[in-house]
Amino acid sequence: MSGDKRKLAADCWRRGNEAMQKENWDYAIQMFHQCVRFEPGNLLFRQTLRGCEEKKYGGNKTGAKMAGMKLMSVRGKIKKSQLKKDWDSIDKACEEGLMVNPWDAQLNADLGTALKELGHTNCAAFAYEKAVGADGKNKGFLRELAELYEGRGDYKLATGIWERITKIDPMDGDARMRGQQAATKQVIDRGGYEGAESSKGVMADHEVAKRLNIQKDGQADGPGQSEEADLQRAIRKEPDNKDHYTKLGDFYRRAGKLDEARDIYQKAVELSGGDVNIREQVEDVELDMMRKNLEIAQQKAGEGDETAKANVAGLDKELLLREIEVLRSRVERYPNDMRNKFRLGECFMRTKQFGEAIPLFQQASQDNRIETKALAKLGFCFMQEKKYPLAKRQFEKAAPKLNANDHPDLFKDVNYWLGRLCEAAGDKESAENYFSEVLAVDYNYKDTLKRLEELQGG
Repeated sequence: MSGDKRKLAADCWRRGNEAMQKENWDYAIQMFHQCVRFEPGNLLFRQTLRGCEEKKYGGNKTGAKMAGMKLMSVRGKIKKSQLKKDWDSIDKACEEGLMVNPWDAQLNADLGTALKELGHTNCAAFAYEKAVGADGKNKGFLRELAELYEGRGDYKLATGIWERITKIDPMDGDARMRGQQAATKQVIDRGGYEGAESSKGVMADHEVAKRLNIQKDGQADGPGQSEEADLQRAIRKEPDNKDHYTKLGDFYRRAGKLDEARDIYQKAVELSGGDVNIREQVEDVELDMMRKNLEIAQQKAGEGDETAKANVAGLDKELLLREIEVLRSRVERYPNDMRNKFRLGECFMRTKQFGEAIPLFQQASQDNRIETKALAKLGFCFMQEKKYPLAKRQFEKAAPKLNANDHPDLFKDVNYWLGRLCEAAGDKESAENYFSEVLAVDYNYKDTLKRLEELQGG
């Protein structure tokens, strides 16, 4: 997405939040709809848009008056686009229809399918969640949602959906089998059984409860004995106090209960009228969830799981794109935070957008805490852009600041490439010095020894 579009999306987001706080739902919907058009893979934009649409109609579950008649032309557009497999047009048409009735099950399902095909799997799952919320007995919707959950490694959620299908249709043997498989994967991936050397490495549920001072009914013995129970008690006393929800969300996040943390933070967002700081916590938890799913897939792929192998690349790409979206918005929101710029520059390096990364590292190098790393990254970007004199200059700035003990890999990389650049420029003496610095730390690093021997005449 171009810089102009990013700025427009950020401006629409700001205006939408202002309108939402004033309960000007029409204008908020208009602004968030634009955000979705600029960044179709941004889950937070979709969630916020749908929430405003539901608020506009007072949660009536039916949308506008005469919604069925008003949606006829939209459904026609969707059918034509489905024949052409024009997923982007389907996305736009569905969002147009959901402004009329955000609870329409088929529109949400059609949107989910389009987003899945476009590669926006988190947004696709959200759309199917809405479809299932509107039509909870539709096996097709439930099956698609379960598949999406499994695809991103959310086996606990997938198990619940497969179980719902078997309750609707007890004769569905495939759903029963898939549910059992998902439950097994959940136990293996989340329960820690494979990682334990013996049964001692796995803590029984009752022992966990005992250590947390929680009784079987989920209640703590008394105030002060369980932080979670205390926070839940505070919420019951003051259900409209967002601070209690954020504290409970923080607790769940520290405990690794990411699903629960996300749900609690979302509630805090609603109570706060769209507080940006709390929204950022939602984004951070969602990124944590994506990282965890990727780690699980990588582990299973290493053990020979073919499904996991197929999922790893997709999960990695999805996580990277989501990180870029989040960091872009934060760089615009906090222009003086150089760490965000550095992290965004690293993401751009991974997508080979070196031209985008260079100005970010240039700015980040002004922060003394990350100056050396930023200079090194800047040098690598200039090399990829074939601007070798500029690359050499950045490496020369970084090299004296690097310590082989603190940053061994970066130390070797910078000195190695300085040696290569000096070698190419005919500066034999400098090249020998840089290669010698590398060999003093790692004698087998790349082809350093061979190059040094050639410079020294064999």
